[in-house]
Amino acid sequence: MKKINIADMTIVESSTNRNYSMNFKEKTEIAKRLEKLAVNVIEMPKALEQTDSLLVKSIASMSKKSIVSVACGLNKEEIDAAFNSVKAAIYPRLRICIPTSSVQMEYILGEKAKNVIVKVPEMVAYAKSLCNDVEFSCLDASRSEIDFVAEVTKAAIEAGANVIDYCDTAGVMLPEEMGQFIADMKEKVPALENVTISVTCSDEIRMANANSIAAIKAGATQIKTTLVGKSAPKIGHFVNLLSEKGESVEAEIDVSRSEFNKILRQMTWIEGEQQGVKVSFENEEAEKPEEINLDETADISKVIKVIKKLGYELSDDDNAKVYKEFKRVSEKKKIGTKEMEAIIATAALQVPSTYQLVDFVINSGNIITPTACVTLEKEGNALKGLSTGDGPIAAAFLAVEMVVGHHYELDDFQIQSVTEGSEAVGNALVKLRSNGKLYSGSGISTDIIGASIRAYISAINKIVYDEKEAN
Repeated sequence: MKKINIADMTIVESSTNRNYSMNFKEKTEIAKRLEKLAVNVIEMPKALEQTDSLLVKSIASMSKKSIVSVACGLNKEEIDAAFNSVKAAIYPRLRICIPTSSVQMEYILGEKAKNVIVKVPEMVAYAKSLCNDVEFSCLDASRSEIDFVAEVTKAAIEAGANVIDYCDTAGVMLPEEMGQFIADMKEKVPALENVTISVTCSDEIRMANANSIAAIKAGATQIKTTLVGKSAPKIGHFVNLLSEKGESVEAEIDVSRSEFNKILRQMTWIEGEQQGVKVSFENEEAEKPEEINLDETADISKVIKVIKKLGYELSDDDNAKVYKEFKRVSEKKKIGTKEMEAIIATAALQVPSTYQLVDFVINSGNIITPTACVTLEKEGNALKGLSTGDGPIAAAFLAVEMVVGHHYELDDFQIQSVTEGSEAVGNALVKLRSNGKLYSGSGISTDIIGASIRAYISAINKIVYDEKEAN
C-alpha cells in the first residue's frame, strides 16, 4: 500500500483568515502538537513581515520530524525571505504558490499566461538552488485550462520541483471530477510519476474528504488538511476516514490512530461567526500567557522571561536588542502584550545597524515650510542631516538621505497604531527600492515621526548590509 503524507494548513489559514486568527504563542503551540500528531508537513505563510519571519524561524528551530514548508511567489525577494526564515529547519521546504486560472493570473498576479509559463521554471530553479525540497502549488487549478496546467506542471518539474500541488480553491469539484483531473494530468505529464502529487480540496460544498480519497485513488500521495476553516478537509476527519477505509484504496498513513485522537482532543476549537476561533490546551505549559504589564523598571531577565512566554526563542544578541528597544519605549508608557510583540518584531533578527538614530528635531506648522534635523551615528561618529520637505516626515526622510548620501525610491509607507489611547504606540512600515530589489523596514515609537524615521533607517541598513555582502 502507498503511504499518504499529510500537509497541514492550519497556521496558514489562521494567518490569512481573520475569522481564525491566533497569536504567536498559539501558533507555536499548534505547530508543536502537529508534530506530535506525526503530521508530515507543517505549512507556513509567506515570511515577508518581521513577525511572520520570526514565527517561521521559531517553528523551524523546534521541528525535529516534520517538514516546515514556507510559501512564496514568483519573485526572488519572496523566495529569499522564505528560505532565510526556514533554512534552520532539519527538513525545510519552499512552496511556490501561483494561480493558474486566467482570471486569477490577471487580477492577482497581473500577468498573462505566456509570462507565467516563462517565470515559473526560472523561479522554481532559483528556489531549488537554495533548497532541495521545492513544491509548486497550482492555485485555482480546478478552474484552469487543463492544457495550461499541464504545461506549467511540466516546466516546474523540469526546473526541479519535487512536489506538485493541485488546488480546488473554489471548491467546485465532485469526486469523479477530481479523480479524472489527476488522471488527465498524469497522462499529459508523464514526469508526474517521478514526483509527489498533492491535492488541496476545499470543503466549501462538503466534498473535501471525498475528493481527497478520489485523488488518492488516481495517484495523489500528499493531502492538505486543516484544523479550522473550509480550505481543506479537517485533519481529524480525514485521518479517521483513511484509517477505516485505507485498505479499500490501497493507502495508509504512518500514524497511531489512538495516539492521534488523544493528542487531537487536547486542542479544543470553538468556531464563532463573529468571534473567530479560540484555542485552549489541556496542559498547563501551553496555557495562553497572561496579559503583560511592564514598566521601565523591569530588568533584562524579566523582559527575556516575557519574550519566552510569548513563544519567541531568540539569541542572546537579539534578546539584548529587544531589551534596549524596550527601555526606550517604556520610558514613555507601560508595555503591554501588543507593544511587546511590536518591539520584538522591530528589534529582533535585524541586520547589523550601520546607521543608528541619535536624535531628531522637527519644525512644522501651517505657515512655515517643515524642516528636519536628524543625527545618526555611524561607526562611532555623529552625522547630521538638515532638510526641508512637503511635510515633517518627508523632511525627515530627506535629512536621513543627506547623511547617507544616497536617494532611494520610496515604494510604500504605512503608519498604524499598535495600541489605543492618547499614548498609543505607533508602528511604521517603509519599503525602499534599490537596484530593483525591495527592502522593508519597521519602527515603533509613541510618536509617528519617530517611528517613521526608525523604519526608514531600518530599511537603509538592510540595503547597506546587502551591498556589503554582495561585494
